[in-house]
Amino acid sequence: MKAVIVGATGQLGQSLLMTAPADAATVSFAREALDITDRAQVMAVVAAERPDVVLNAAAYTAVDKAESAEAQALAINGAAVGHLADAARSQNAHFVHVSTDFVFNGRSSVPYAPDAPTDPLGAYGRTKLVGEHAAGPEALIVRTAWVYAPTGGNFVRTMLRLMREQAEVRVVVDQIGTPTYAVALAQALWELATQGAKGIFHYTDSGVASWYDFAVAIQEEGLVAGLLDREVPIVPIMTADYPTPARRPHYSVLDTRSTFAALGTPAPHWRVQLRAMIGAIQADG
Repeated sequence: MKAVIVGATGQLGQSLLMTAPADAATVSFAREALDITDRAQVMAVVAAERPDVVLNAAAYTAVDKAESAEAQALAINGAAVGHLADAARSQNAHFVHVSTDFVFNGRSSVPYAPDAPTDPLGAYGRTKLVGEHAAGPEALIVRTAWVYAPTGGNFVRTMLRLMREQAEVRVVVDQIGTPTYAVALAQALWELATQGAKGIFHYTDSGVASWYDFAVAIQEEGLVAGLLDREVPIVPIMTADYPTPARRPHYSVLDTRSTFAALGTPAPHWRVQLRAMIGAIQADG
């Protein structure tokens, strides 16, 4: 299998490269090497590589900035997805696209199924939903949430930094979802792609948490691993106490049962995956 990976320098792109199957030949493109908003460039690059699968790990993920830069977000999260899907289709390649829990409004009280009605609250979710439609029915679309990795900008690394620098941290307690380790997500994407899966799937780690719960666990694991040398108070706050330009869903747990059935096993609990990520940071010194 030959795979083209777009967005290769991001935390998911790096994880896809790290977890690629032994028999997969990968060709990766960072943002500087391939402008996915340039349709002609995308078509030419994919035609030159002639891959069996195209994996899109690129996205505009600045949720709050997207509120004032929706056109830019739409170019990357919407139109560019269509370019990649068309390029993959022109080479009879399988297109794999990653989407988000933000396509839902968060008013549910039960996990969102893959076929649940979508209703994004803000620009980021709206542009990602456009991308889902642009990917087309033959694509594999995997929605995920709260992704983190040992490198890159993410909640875990931000919390570790703040816990070192500040006397206390304040974290939202009334937004509920599921953390997702990028390495495990990448492994799931490879497996589903290898199976030739099509349509919409949901993948996160197992379990649920609030951002506050997640922060408490980060501090506990960080102290055990020696990444933190002191405990600081973690203060639970409400979303209303931390206003942001973008509205976020209060409940965005994804129903992952059909995905776990396809994979043959459920994902480990998010706390287990967090410990693995903390261990990876510790090993890197």
